[in-house]
Amino acid sequence: MTIKYINRKTGELQTETPPAENLLKFFYNNPFAKLTLLPIAKRKFISAFYGRRMDKPSSVEKIKGFVEELKIDMTESVKKIEEFTTFNDFFYRKLKPSSRPIEKDFVSPGDGRLLAFEDISEVHNFFVKGREFTLSEFLGSESLAEKYKNASMLILRLAPNDYHRFHFPYDGIPTKTTTIKGSYFSVSPHALASNFTKVFCENKREFCELKTEDKGEVLLAPVGATMVGTIIETYTPNKPLNKGDEMGYFAFGGSTVVILVDKDKIKIDQDILTNTKNKIESFVKMGEKIAE
Repeated sequence: MTIKYINRKTGELQTETPPAENLLKFFYNNPFAKLTLLPIAKRKFISAFYGRRMDKPSSVEKIKGFVEELKIDMTESVKKIEEFTTFNDFFYRKLKPSSRPIEKDFVSPGDGRLLAFEDISEVHNFFVKGREFTLSEFLGSESLAEKYKNASMLILRLAPNDYHRFHFPYDGIPTKTTTIKGSYFSVSPHALASNFTKVFCENKREFCELKTEDKGEVLLAPVGATMVGTIIETYTPNKPLNKGDEMGYFAFGGSTVVILVDKDKIKIDQDILTNTKNKIESFVKMGEKIAE
């Protein structure tokens, strides 16, 4: 399986080569590994252990090679490479505001590869393998599932080389965070291809609802993944905020932000919908318009 995505700005079809790709393929495609090794890899202590290593001062030695291998543009960063104190300090680095202008209408909450479904019922037909995805299982609540049953769903997948802070896609007032404990499956397409429901309904996740003037309530759910031992929320609940304000950040690893919004109150950009129907992700940056 080759991971390809469309770069919206250039229109180019690009190939993603994630770190440890061969290991991911082994874990999620090899029957023996899925039965014996994957249950260990998804455990919290593995991600927590690796997270602690990335918090040690000695971990700064990994930064330069990581930047070079994944071609990360450090001119966007507030800090220079030599100013970071740990690898995680680099990983959830802040960017210069000028590097992520906030565009009009409804914008992407972060950098990453986006899938969009006008109706949440389309999700299971996209990820045809495994058990059926249900909102009640994902949200841990029958009442919330009923509330968002007519929602559109957007899934933003952050790769390890992406900017790992996430932001609010619209003006509004956010509720406090609800946390659902869980495992740490990878969010790589290698994992999602046959384990979508398992990943999203068993991984650790958090969510808040953003109360807006014209989009109703928008649910934002950051989802943890393998090697992501921590999701840090940095916003203040119940206080009005502006589109583009920071919501939080992920520690080391790949991760995902899921958005649910009333399908009658949002019009997702057509190119993103078309790419999704063609089973390909669209690369977007934080602040980039994705809907209206």
